Amino acid sequence: MQIIPAIDLKEGCAVRLSQGLMESAKIYAKEPLELAKHFENLGAEYLHIVDLEGAFAGEPRNHRVIERICKDSKLKIQIGGGIRNEEIIKSYFDLGVERVILGSVALKNPDFALKMAEKYAVVIGIDAKDGKVATEGWAESGSTLASEFAGIFKGSKVEAIICTDIARDGMLNGINVDFTKTIQQKSAIFTIASGGLSDIEDFERLQSASIDGVIVGKAFYEGRIDLAKAFRQFGNTEA
Repeated sequence: MQIIPAIDLKEGCAVRLSQGLMESAKIYAKEPLELAKHFENLGAEYLHIVDLEGAFAGEPRNHRVIERICKDSKLKIQIGGGIRNEEIIKSYFDLGVERVILGSVALKNPDFALKMAEKYAVVIGIDAKDGKVATEGWAESGSTLASEFAGIFKGSKVEAIICTDIARDGMLNGINVDFTKTIQQKSAIFTIASGGLSDIEDFERLQSASIDGVIVGKAFYEGRIDLAKAFRQFGNTEA
C-alpha cells in the first residue's frame, strides 16, 4: 500500500478535525514544515495536505505554508481544498506539488475534472455521508451516490481517487473498507482510503482487501500507530 501521512491546514497550523467540523479543530503543530520533515524522516514519500479554510472559502488560503513545504522538503505533495479552476491548479504545480485533488468542482462539473486530468496529475476526492457525496468542505451533502460518481472516472486519465467516509473521519473507529472497495471496483482506478484509521489492524484489513493506499491522520497524531513501523511492514512507493 501507499501510506500517505496527512496535514490539514487552518490558520497556518496543522490541525485535525472530527467528522469534518471546523469547530472541532485541534492544533497538533504550529510549524507544519517541521511536521512534514518528520514524516519524511519516518519514511514517507507522499504527503497529503488539505487547505481546510480553502475548502470552505472555495479558494486557497494557506498558499505560503504549502509553498514552504514544497520548497524545503523532498516529499511529493498532493494538495486539496478550494481548488476550483485551472488557474489555481496551475499555481500549485508552479509551486512544485505532485498532484492536485479535485472534490466539489469535480462533482459539479465532471467534464472539467476529466479535462484537467488530461493536462495535469489529478486526484479525485470523494467524500461521502451515508454513501452520498458531500461538497463545500463537507458542509453540504447532495443526492449523488459516491459509487455512481466514482464510475464516471473509469478509463480516464485521473491518477487516483481518495474516498472518505465522513462519519468516521477523525473518530479513530476504523476505516470503512467496504465503502473503499466499492469505490475501487466502480472506478478501476488507484484508490486511497481515508477517514477513521485507528490502529495497525486497519492496515492489515486494507491490505487484505487489496486497497491501493491509505491516508494517515489522527491515529498518528494521537499516538495510536507507529508510522515508521507501518511504512516498513505495509508500505511501498508504487502509484
